[in-house]
Amino acid sequence: MNEFTLNARRLLCPLPVIRTQDKVKTLQSGDQLTVECTDPGVMQDIPAWCRINGHAVLETRAENGEYVIVLQVG
Repeated sequence: MNEFTLNARRLLCPLPVIRTQDKVKTLQSGDQLTVECTDPGVMQDIPAWCRINGHAVLETRAENGEYVIVLQVG
């Protein structure tokens, strides 16, 4: 398992989801991706995308106006 980080700050939906999707396509099953965003919509959008596409959301957190989602590639 490898860990990766995606900077999706200052992007508005649907761009963070699109960037997440593009990044996940380059990863292997079991890899972890931490997505860092400033759009609060990602707290619903990325977990919904993960459910549809078979990826697991390991953690979501909001801190200092930033939203962080950690997912594991299915």
